[in-house]
Amino acid sequence: MQEVPPLVPFRTRVADSRGRRVSEVESPTRTIYQRDRDRIIHSAAFRRLQYKTQVFVYHEGDHYRTRLTHSLEVAQIARSLARSLGLDTDLAETLALAHDLGHTPFGHAGEDVLAELMADHGGFDHNAQTLKIVTRLERRYADFDGLNLTWETLEGTVKHNGPLSGPIPLAIQEYVAEDDLELHTYPGPEAQVASLADDIAYNNHDLDDGLRAELFTLDEAAELALVAPVLAEVRARYGEIEPARMNHEVVRRMINHMVEDLLAESRQRIAEHRPETAGDVRRLDGFLIGFSEAMVAGDRELKAFLHERMYRHARVTHRRDDAKRVVRELFELYTAEPDRMPPEWRAHAASAASGPARVVADFIAGMTDRYAFAEHARNASPSGND
Repeated sequence: MQEVPPLVPFRTRVADSRGRRVSEVESPTRTIYQRDRDRIIHSAAFRRLQYKTQVFVYHEGDHYRTRLTHSLEVAQIARSLARSLGLDTDLAETLALAHDLGHTPFGHAGEDVLAELMADHGGFDHNAQTLKIVTRLERRYADFDGLNLTWETLEGTVKHNGPLSGPIPLAIQEYVAEDDLELHTYPGPEAQVASLADDIAYNNHDLDDGLRAELFTLDEAAELALVAPVLAEVRARYGEIEPARMNHEVVRRMINHMVEDLLAESRQRIAEHRPETAGDVRRLDGFLIGFSEAMVAGDRELKAFLHERMYRHARVTHRRDDAKRVVRELFELYTAEPDRMPPEWRAHAASAASGPARVVADFIAGMTDRYAFAEHARNASPSGND
């Protein structure tokens, strides 16, 4: 049995947390980051991820990834990476589970349409929407809106891909005006782990889904630097086994190779920089946690392959066009007739000083794929309620 690695001094320490915006009596049985994780899991936004898609619309089949299954897979990888590096596994898992809460229905197709439609109303960005959800839109607690998460969870959620510069999304601007998340610095080590775990899961599991959907074959993917040696390794050991087993063996080994590369590269960077605190990690001129240059190149090649052979495949683009039309028509309907929305959203739209567009965008962004289709069909009927 593998021993648990010792905790490193630059991990995010519970005792050093900057706390919550609204003071609370903390749990006697859970750390503050475990409590953040549990609040995310129990949120309505997290449950809705079950019917928000990655690439395929939900009715394509039950075996393709959704935002929920993807988030769970990212959390597993992030937890394992954090444990191996001696970081806070609870915070890494929390950030992994939260990272997709702000995604619209229909994956990036829905976000692209909302970003276009909201261009004159402050824009739309799924990362900013995640912050808005966990600080404002979840309305369940008696003492506050949102989930009242710790500063470290909010900071890591907003900055997990690195410092924010240039135009800052409106929801983030509004929040940091009251609670500085230090947008100019790099994220803490656990947020970096969660970001890279997302990269590992996203590419490999999209490869798996593309193979399952027969959008391309494993032999076609074997032209890639990351796939070729792994496929050769599997064939050398097992020969030509049935396709489903072959695909799984290749994908799981690719994940392992990326994890091992990240751990080796990150340990080299740690030895070079010798950070003593999480603050030291934030002040570095780049990520402390990362892949080797060879892995970065291979990952980039894999992304390009998936973009060409999967995301631009006629079967996928046809569904994406349908999804974009649904989002656009719902937005136009609700902004023209806010009373078509449920009562609580109708009330928010009526009281919005700048008009209903932002409320409408929030409402649509929270929809699942199937709810968006159902609302579109219902409102498209002659009576509007059939």
